Amino acid sequence: MANSPRNTTSASPAAGAPGPAGGADTPARRSVLRGSLAASAALALPGAALVAAAPAQARSGRPRAAWGVQTGDITTSTGLVWVRSDRPARMTVETSATESFRRARTWHGPLLGPGSDFTGTVPLGGLPAGEQVHYRVTLADPHDPRRTGEPVYGTFRTAPATRRQGVRFLWSGDIAGQGWGINPDIGGFRVYDEMRRLNPDFFLCSGDTIYADGVIEPSVTLPDGRVYRNLVTQEKSKVAETLDEYRGNFRYNLLDTNVRAFNAQVPSIVQWDDHEVRNNWYPGQILDDARYTEKSVDVLAARSTQAFHEYFPISATGARGADRRVHRVVRHGPLLDVFVLDMRTYRNANSPGRQSDDTTGILGAEQLHWLKRELARSRAVWKVIAADMPIGLVVPDGTAGFEAIAQGDPGAPLGRELQIAELLRYIKHRRITGTVWLTADVHHTSAQHYEPERAAFKDFAPFWEFVSGPLAAGQFQASALDATFGPDRVYVKAPERANVSPMEAPQLFGEVDIDGGSGELTVRLRAEGGAVLFTKVLQPGRVGQ
Repeated sequence: MANSPRNTTSASPAAGAPGPAGGADTPARRSVLRGSLAASAALALPGAALVAAAPAQARSGRPRAAWGVQTGDITTSTGLVWVRSDRPARMTVETSATESFRRARTWHGPLLGPGSDFTGTVPLGGLPAGEQVHYRVTLADPHDPRRTGEPVYGTFRTAPATRRQGVRFLWSGDIAGQGWGINPDIGGFRVYDEMRRLNPDFFLCSGDTIYADGVIEPSVTLPDGRVYRNLVTQEKSKVAETLDEYRGNFRYNLLDTNVRAFNAQVPSIVQWDDHEVRNNWYPGQILDDARYTEKSVDVLAARSTQAFHEYFPISATGARGADRRVHRVVRHGPLLDVFVLDMRTYRNANSPGRQSDDTTGILGAEQLHWLKRELARSRAVWKVIAADMPIGLVVPDGTAGFEAIAQGDPGAPLGRELQIAELLRYIKHRRITGTVWLTADVHHTSAQHYEPERAAFKDFAPFWEFVSGPLAAGQFQASALDATFGPDRVYVKAPERANVSPMEAPQLFGEVDIDGGSGELTVRLRAEGGAVLFTKVLQPGRVGQ
C-alpha cells in the first residue's frame, strides 16, 4: 500500500500513568510526550486528587494548558487547533515541518476568557499537503506577554493532494455512557491508547461525545460482584442543565490521560447526537422528568450547543449561539469526502412514524437539500456519509414512538423513511458513486447491506452501512431490522443483556482503509484488544455494490 509511513506498534503507558503520547520510536511522538503530557501531569490518573488539581481551580502563576490540545477538520491545507487555559490567556500556535521547530510559522490566536470557558481555536491555512505537521501551543498572560506557560505539543498529518498516499481513519462513538466513566482500576479509557497506536489519519467521532443526562456514581457493583470504580466530578453528579454543567461534562473526558494523548496525535471530525443534550431529544420537546428543573429542551440544547462548539475544533460553526452548525463536508484529499450529518437539530418530534407526507423528517428540508447538492458536487472517489443514527435499525423511544429513521413497518416508506428514500433515489439517478454510511449510537457493532431486491422501496442502488461503538459506555443487544430498504445484517456482535460494562466486554471501533493504488476501501470492525471482527472490501467507482 502506498500510504505515508505509519507506526503501528509501541509500548503502552502504565494504566493511569502520564505516559508517552506515542512510542519511543519516532521523534514526532517524543515531541508530543515532551509537551502535551508533561504539561498535563497534574491530571494523571488515578486518584481523587485529580479533581482537586483540575486547572479551573488554579489561579496563580503562569497560564497552563493542562487539558491538552486537539486538532480538527484537517484538509490538504487547513486545520484547526484547540486548547483550554486555566485562566485568561492569549493563545499562540506555532507550526513546523520538524519537531525542532526550525522555520516555524506563528499563528496568533484569541484571548481565552470566561466567555468561552477559557477555550479557543486557531484556524491554520497554507499547510503542506500530505505532510506531518508539528505544532505547539503557548499561553501568555494577557497583561504581560513575557509570562508564558509551558508549551503543549501535538502533531497531525494533512490530507494528501494526490491519491497515491491513501487514507486510513477510525470511527466510533458513545463515550462515558450508562454510568461507566473513567475507571483507574482498568487504566481509564484505554481503548484510546490502542486507537492512537494504530496511528490513523483522523478519527470520526459519530456522536454521543458525552452523556449530559448520565450521572457518574463513585462505584457500581457488576452482576458478578466486582466493583466498577468511577472517577467523579461535581458536574457529573447530576444531569446537566446549566451551561457550566454542560461544559463540565465535556471536560470530564479530558481528565483521561489516554484521551489527551490521543487528541495530541490524532485529528478528529466530530458530530453530535442526543446525549450531548438529553436522551432522545427533539426540538420543541417539553420534559416530564423530575431530574430537570429546566423543562424546555430548546433551552438545554442552546446551552449544550455552545459548550459543544467550545470544546471541539469544528470548521462549519455558522452563526453564534444556537444557530451554530454541526453538518458540514470535510474534504480529505481526492480519495475521500466526509459528509457530517446532524440528525438531531432539525428533526421533527419522535412519533410512531407512520406519516405519509413528511418534509421535515430527521434532517430537515434545508439540510437534505444541502446534502444532495454537496454529494452531486463531490469529486472524491469515496463519499462517507457520517450519520449519527442508523437507517434500518429500529431504535424505540418509549412504547409507541421511534427515535431514529426506521419504525418497524416493513412496507413502503413512511415518516422519516420518506426523506431517506428521496436521498437514496437521488444518489441512484444522479449516478453518485462511492457512498458508504458509517454510524454508532446503538452500542453494538454490525454490518448491513441494503439491497432493492429485498426491499419494499426499490428505487435505489445497493449500499453498505457499518455500525460501531460504544467507545467507552455500556453495550446493548442487537437492534431489530426494518425491511423497508432491504437490509441484510451480514455481521453483528452484541451482548445478550443490556448495559454490559467496559470491564465485562471489549469496547468497539471501526477502521476504514482506502488504498492509494487500487482505490479499494476496506472496512474493519474492531474490538479493543486487537481483534478484527469483520472485514469488507468495496470497489471504487460504483453507484451501488
